[in-house]
Amino acid sequence: MQTTSRVLMVRPCRFGFNPDTAASNAYQQAVLEPAAAQAAALAEFDAYVGLLRQHGVTVDVFDDTAEPHTPDSIFPNNWFSTHTDGSLYLYPMEGVNRRLERRVDIVAWLRGTFDVRRLVDLSPAERHGRYLEGTGSMVLDRTHRRIYAALSSRTHHEELRQFASRIGYQVTAFTATDAAGRPIYHTNVLMCVGPTWAVVCLEAVADAEERHALQQQLAADGKEVIALSREQVVALAGNMLALHNAAGEPLLVLSQRAHAALTPTQCQQLAAHGRLVTPAIPVIETLGGGGVRCMLAELFLPEHPVAPASFTRRY
Repeated sequence: MQTTSRVLMVRPCRFGFNPDTAASNAYQQAVLEPAAAQAAALAEFDAYVGLLRQHGVTVDVFDDTAEPHTPDSIFPNNWFSTHTDGSLYLYPMEGVNRRLERRVDIVAWLRGTFDVRRLVDLSPAERHGRYLEGTGSMVLDRTHRRIYAALSSRTHHEELRQFASRIGYQVTAFTATDAAGRPIYHTNVLMCVGPTWAVVCLEAVADAEERHALQQQLAADGKEVIALSREQVVALAGNMLALHNAAGEPLLVLSQRAHAALTPTQCQQLAAHGRLVTPAIPVIETLGGGGVRCMLAELFLPEHPVAPASFTRRY
């Protein structure tokens, strides 16, 4: 199954510009002082959660904690991922303060609520300067068991290879850069894979052979390829996520900013594959350098018959 109807989100309490990640994330901009940033991000977050729930998506919300300070905790998909075989993976993070986002209580809640058959902690790779930041570093085609990955300081080839070997996926790796020639820090900034379609910025892949291989692989797996420009990637138009709701209806989540950057033709192409859900998160996008997809940790684990309530932090 490529999509889920249930996600986990982390509600911010000290959101802001993160200097620990700015060197590799060219999309971050420090435009607000901390109190204003937190207030704006909190309002955007709550509205986003409400919009998802209105469209029939189950959202499990955990509140961030004031200490330790984790300004990027709003992006939980980077530190863990879940899978239908009952596996739960924890990932090595480049930003030192981002490593503090891995929370024992969230892992405990996952293990208590779902049938977690295997917990794999890859975070020790941090000690060796190697990183793989979850479904930011990797865009997963779960149906075809394939990983798409743009290599960068946050996505190391050896960690990618080891993860793929553990989970039994094949890898399509490439190098992608922005207009200034800087590596794009996360794969999910420039591409998204849905059940029958893919959005990707092919022009960001400078190497002709890598670009051709990427395009051919998507086509071979039956994806309608919708090409983005580098300018659209700057608007985080590639940072989308396909979901479905409780009724099984397909949804595609992208921000209002991303939607505005698309052409009418692209919007029509995407709408043919599912209902578009467009939250407004301009402060989170600008200060955090991440988008709507980064805020969603997909929950694919099989459920236990009865889930304990002691670890939940819903509002």
